[in-house]
Amino acid sequence: MKHEKPNKGVLLIAEPTIFGDVTFNRSVVLLADYTEQGAVGFILNKNLNLTLTDLIPDLKQDFPVYNGGPVEQDNLYFIHHIPNLIPDSIEISNGIYWGGNFQAVKKLISNKLIKSQDIKFFLGYSGWAAKQLEEEMKANHWITVDQYNKNDLLAHNQENYWKEMLQELGGDYLIWANAPENPNYN
Repeated sequence: MKHEKPNKGVLLIAEPTIFGDVTFNRSVVLLADYTEQGAVGFILNKNLNLTLTDLIPDLKQDFPVYNGGPVEQDNLYFIHHIPNLIPDSIEISNGIYWGGNFQAVKKLISNKLIKSQDIKFFLGYSGWAAKQLEEEMKANHWITVDQYNKNDLLAHNQENYWKEMLQELGGDYLIWANAPENPNYN
């Protein structure tokens, strides 16, 4: 369902009209936190072609790592749906959690008790100052969606996630879903 106001737990779908924005063009962002002071989210569909092993060699697990956004890209973040295994997790909504005790995550990965469909890793996050996201929404940069399959959030190889979300929205978005990323190629 499409909404006009951002809330914690919604998906932000980049409007097809965001051209030239390398970070957010064709992005789907999970809004992990939203307050009057600002917002934090993670881009779900921008794989960095890195694995967790590239960043932490002693873990020896090839979990993909995604570009969470342009802020603090030297920090590792994660979302998951296993708060019973990861202490200090913060619920976003619908059984999806953000962060938690990273030492516990490392131990669970080393013992092969976490599978790739349980957790998703990001370098950086997407952040908005107070009222910034609302201004971007007024400028028609984002569509907010609160009805989605939570399992899709942790799925990997989501190259087509933006296109699939536009197809679900239907209407005029169907044309954009099938348009090439660079309109000059049309």
